[in-house]
Formats: sequence, structure tokens, C-alpha cells
Amino acid sequence: MDVYFGTDYHSHLGTSRGGMAIWNGKTFSKLIHNIENTQFRTKFESELSKIRGHMGVGCISDTEPQPLTVRSRLGDYAISTVGRINNLDAIADKAFSNKNIHFLETSKGGLNPTELVSVIIDNENTIKDGLLKAQELIQGSCSILLLTPQGIYASRDKLGRTPLIIGKKEGSYCVSLESCAFANLGYRYNYELGPGEIILLTPDGIERIAPPGDKMRICAFLWVYYGYPSSTYEGMNVEVMRYRNGAAMAKNDNIEIDMVAGVPDSGVGHAIGYSNQSKVPFGRPFIKYTPTWSRSFMPKDQGIRKLVAKMKLMPIPELIYDKRLLFCDDSIVRGTQMRETVELLYKCNAREVHIRSACPPILFSCKYLNFSISRSVMDLAARQAIIELEGKEQEYLDMDAYFDPAAEKYHRMVDCISKRLKLTTLKYQNIQDMIAAIGIGGDKVCTYCWNGKES
Repeated sequence: MDVYFGTDYHSHLGTSRGGMAIWNGKTFSKLIHNIENTQFRTKFESELSKIRGHMGVGCISDTEPQPLTVRSRLGDYAISTVGRINNLDAIADKAFSNKNIHFLETSKGGLNPTELVSVIIDNENTIKDGLLKAQELIQGSCSILLLTPQGIYASRDKLGRTPLIIGKKEGSYCVSLESCAFANLGYRYNYELGPGEIILLTPDGIERIAPPGDKMRICAFLWVYYGYPSSTYEGMNVEVMRYRNGAAMAKNDNIEIDMVAGVPDSGVGHAIGYSNQSKVPFGRPFIKYTPTWSRSFMPKDQGIRKLVAKMKLMPIPELIYDKRLLFCDDSIVRGTQMRETVELLYKCNAREVHIRSACPPILFSCKYLNFSISRSVMDLAARQAIIELEGKEQEYLDMDAYFDPAAEKYHRMVDCISKRLKLTTLKYQNIQDMIAAIGIGGDKVCTYCWNGKES
């Protein structure tokens, strides 16, 4: 039940497949279901009574179905991964030099990255050597959970782009990406793996298999956008960071407004921080309808996704009419939903609509994690503005000028985005204040999406 509920507490991170693998003392019980149009619990609840065991792993994914169960020369295990393998085909081609290697799983017509990781591991002499080899070979990122009859191996990505956190309660340990899964299941924070660290979790405790590295590049968007508010990574809680970040935006602002609001859900914390600092009342001029439309990108059809994104926000005209409204949002990616939200507000007779983005303009698609993999870099709102200002040829442009808030090109880009979205004003958070709000040091945080600087 801990695996079941703990996995469910990761539902905000994926909308494609959910799965669990439980070791019952003799073999693995594995369940994987499509959750594109339903909640994780509804697909698994009826099967729980059939499962027995005291160890398990679970995963909710936007990509391939997992966990996978494997029988290999290193023994039986179940494996789950999170990350992005940019050199997947190159690793597979090298694996094919062994004529006995083949791949059975597919993910949207391509190789299943989790199966590829299992092949890397199985080609080494021990599971430890295999996990270290995976860290060495993979370009991008990959954190791994591997369930064996002896215990659970947990391997954090070599630069720690995603977290792995250990919880403990009487007679039990767990390891999770989200610490928000702990409290209601009776666990308390015990230990957080460092970048590249590998441990073996058994009923007897924690055995370190490989020490942490000295370089970290954890994803800043964990705090800004996709981390759950009650989770804490590297000692900094998500909601606390958002309050601090919103307050920093308010300190740099001098706008006259009637109400501060957050674009739900991840913009709300930033807005509360802005409101507390500015002393302007916080309100909810529209409500997100979540009983059936919790995630706007669940449907496969783009037209339906667009309709759902529109339908899920329900305005409160009495709080909008003739008001000067300022909204904090976690980020502006393509700007499609933002534009429709602004149109909705004006239809309800808002006098002014001001937007404050909780992070700088996104100029690059993430190359280390999968959460923005479906977006072409040229679809980004900032890139669309640059195309309008400079023409289509961007290969030789000085992108640093578009990242620098002191540069004229930066202000021209922001003005262009503001006009496209029909905003009264638009401002972005600067990267220094955003990193300061995270509070773990800029040398530990990945900022590639904004400045293109590779780690």
C-alpha cells in the first residue's frame, strides 16, 4: 500500500503510464496501465488485493511504460528510470556489437530507454558496475531505481538533475523523487542522495554502493514549476521558494493594481509571495476546475487539449470587472494558454491585465529532462518574438543579448511577447533573484533553459 499511495503522490509528474512492481518472495507482480484519461488510483485499486510482498517500486511516466521486469545473468530485478538519454541510438548500436543483444520494448515507436539502461547494466559484472557504467555512458540524465530480491538500488543521476530522497519509519525505508509522499504514509526525512550517489536500501538500512560526486546541476524548474508545493529538495521547500521568489518580483515592481492572483496551480505560490511583499490583496478571479480536467495536456488531440485548457479555467466576473489585475505564472513557454486566459479576462471586462513570470524568458528547450521534449525551440514564445524582430535566421544571433535584462534586445523581445499576448505590462523574474530564492547556490542549479549554458 505504501508503494501504491507513494506512486500516486507522483501523479503531477506524468499523464501517460503508471506502473508498480512488487517482489513477493519468489517472483515479481507487475502492473502497468494507461492513465492518459483517468487517475492512477482508478486503474490499480481493484488489483491491490491480489498482490503480496514487502518490497516494491512504482512509477508514473509521460513517456514509456515502466517498471520493467528483467531476468538476466545478474539475477531477477525490476527497473524504473527518470531522465533523458540523448545518445540512446549510439548506445544501442554499440550494444548490438554483441550479437546476442536485442530489444523487445518500444516507446512510441523507438527504443524503450529503461530497457536500454537494463542492457547497459547486464553487460557488466555486477549491478554496481552496471549502474556506474550507465552514469558514465548516458548523455543527458538518468536516475534509476532497481528492485532485487535483496533490496532496492537507488542511483541518482551523475549531476543530480532530479532528486532521490530517502524516508524512514518504524520497520521500513522508502526512496522517492518527491518528499511530499512521506508525511501521510508515516515516513520522515532521513537522507538525500548526492549527485551520482548509489545506495542499496534493505530492511536493515542503507548501504552506500558509490559515493556522491562533487558537482551538482539540479533542475531549477523543480522549484519554479513542476515540483509539488509540499516537497523539499536540497533543504529548500518548493512553496517557501515560491513565496521568496514572488516577494523578490514585487520588490522590483512599482505597478498600481487592485489584486494579485496566481495562474493555477504552480503560479499561486509565487503570487502569494508577491502579494505579501507588495501589500496588494491576493484573490482568485478564476478557479481551476479539476474534478475531471486536472491536466490540460492529457488528451492526445491538440484541438481537444486546447479546448480543455480553455474550459478548465472558470472566471468569477464579480472579481474581474473593472479591476487592474496582476497574475503571477510559473513561466511562459509557448504562450498559447496565457493568450487565451488573457482573452477570458478581457471578456469579463478586466480593466488591465499584468503578467509576472516567475522565471526569465525561456530561450532553449531542455536537453537534460523530458518535461519539455515535445516542444520545438522555435515554438517558444521568446523565440517567436526573436523571429519577428530579427527574421527567421537565428543561427548566428547573439542570444546573450536576449538573455540580459539590461540589453535593448531583451526589452524589445519582452515588448513583442507582451503585444502578442495583449497584456498591459509583462515582466520576467531575473535569474539572480530566482537562484537566490532557491537558496542552494547558483553553481548547483541548472539554468540551461534560460541562458543556454551547458553544465
